[in-house]
Amino acid sequence: MAFFKREPDELINREQAHSIGSALHKSPIWWKEASVYQIYPASFCDSNGDGIGDLQGIISKIPYLKSLGVDIVWLCPIYKSPQRDMGYDISDYRAIYPPYGTMNDWRVLKRGLKEVGIRIIMDLVVNHTSDEHEWFVESKSSKDSDKRSWYYWQPPKYDEYGSRQPPNNWRSFFGAESAWEYDDTTGEYYLRLFTRTQPDLNWENPKVREAVQDIMNFWLEEGIDGFRIDAINYIAKAPRFPDAEVIEPSASHQPAMHLYLNRPKCHEYLRELGQRVLGKYDIMTVGETPHVDEPDMALQYVHPLREEFCMIFSWEHMDIDRIPGTMLGWREFSLATLKGIVNKWQTAMQVHGGWNSLYLENHDQGRSISRFGSDSSEFRWLSGKLLSMFLASLSGTLYVFQGQEIGMINLPREWGIREYTDVVSEMHYRQEKEKKGKTVAEQDMEDVMDDIQKKARDHGRTPMQWSGTLPHAGFTASVPWRKVNPDYRVCNVESAETDPNSILAFWKQMIQLRKRWKTLVYGDFILLHPQHEQLFVYKRTLVGTCDALILLNFSDQEVTLDSVLVSTMHHAHLVLGNYEKVVISIPTTLIFNDLQ
Repeated sequence: MAFFKREPDELINREQAHSIGSALHKSPIWWKEASVYQIYPASFCDSNGDGIGDLQGIISKIPYLKSLGVDIVWLCPIYKSPQRDMGYDISDYRAIYPPYGTMNDWRVLKRGLKEVGIRIIMDLVVNHTSDEHEWFVESKSSKDSDKRSWYYWQPPKYDEYGSRQPPNNWRSFFGAESAWEYDDTTGEYYLRLFTRTQPDLNWENPKVREAVQDIMNFWLEEGIDGFRIDAINYIAKAPRFPDAEVIEPSASHQPAMHLYLNRPKCHEYLRELGQRVLGKYDIMTVGETPHVDEPDMALQYVHPLREEFCMIFSWEHMDIDRIPGTMLGWREFSLATLKGIVNKWQTAMQVHGGWNSLYLENHDQGRSISRFGSDSSEFRWLSGKLLSMFLASLSGTLYVFQGQEIGMINLPREWGIREYTDVVSEMHYRQEKEKKGKTVAEQDMEDVMDDIQKKARDHGRTPMQWSGTLPHAGFTASVPWRKVNPDYRVCNVESAETDPNSILAFWKQMIQLRKRWKTLVYGDFILLHPQHEQLFVYKRTLVGTCDALILLNFSDQEVTLDSVLVSTMHHAHLVLGNYEKVVISIPTTLIFNDLQ
């Protein structure tokens, strides 16, 4: 709803001394104050008319990135890959996927970004490789291969009927299949926690760890400013691969995340990586760590004295609308629950010296307006601004996903499953169909399509909407690799840049406000009115600077402020609001400065 700041009150008895954790949290570092823009290369901008985004397309948009005010560009994987999981299946870590361009294109992009003051970080996938990577090709060629132990290989088991079975009952992280894949060549199974074309690297082997370190050194010497590291908390597995407890008796394969996620050895490997490579450079590192559900777990990865990562992507707030035990099952959530999660993570990192990453969208998520706000014509633009204000007023490093800054939303509900080509969407649909019965009619899958329309990864992977008048939203001059969301005619960069009241204009204001007002970066987080069903209200305070008071109305109804809230706002100045004209009944002593 609105964004205020409060002048320092010298009568308030502020803390005179900070704990070690608080001091670490407030210690200024460039990546803490940065705004990161995530680019999904295939869908950003196509320069050569083949329907696929590329590096030259990104280069052409450097002026746009500069105008947005971001400090860092994060590139999703651009390495050589068969693209069975959109580049998260790497076949060569030192080469570029040809449709994206060449190493020379990449170097031109890096120089172009650096010239306008934008750093660059790379997405790295080292829990697994593609099955087409030369390491795996050699590993599977023979049991005597020098690289056999670079991956996890196990002989089969046999049941009472003599039928071959996987080494254990672990379920793949994607779907209900086994986490093991049989290889006819050598008669053994290899571990693949994700898809069958993504075999897991064996981090127990020191040669694997050395190879990963060499890859990182290669890119750091090329001049990058850090890494986002995919699925990094999967790299250590339980010794001897014990069976998981049977919690679903009717299923052949059981959930086994506790046997391959957040294992103690994971931290040993990451500290080694930090000490041998990452700690030698002034860089930013962020780990993707699903199922790190509590701050004390996160602090093991991000506390500065641990020498592992600068920050991780916590997932608790992104799982708030997921039905447990499903891939994409959607459920409603209460605002109080969201407030509790945010308060927990903001406060814990502030007290103990860790650091948060701030995000509501990425390539693995649906669009935030459709999930956390309203994508109706009445509230879409207001929701986009509210979520911008919410995200950018928290403590942590800010992440903006391509299209988020113009208010892109999920795909139309009338689109059928054939338009959802992501591996997770296909698996979820197939899995839910099997539960209903393989012969179930398509119209009886409408509830599943409702879930997919809310949460599928496909929503974040459609082409960027540059123009409302050019074919395919100006993304490409030919047929795009994925259909463009038909709402590009009302949501696009071209129109947003000429509208001073657009979501894009609002994001620019928020990014600049964050740069100027360090309270929003380093200040303490104080949640107010935690049980209010419509308002999300909190203060940000930092000694010696103006306090910030943030009032966010997450409902579609007007809210009457009670006397306690009105008193909280006493002597405040309005800095920014998501309505062109903000009207609030409060004491006349309150001074407004409506920047819109």
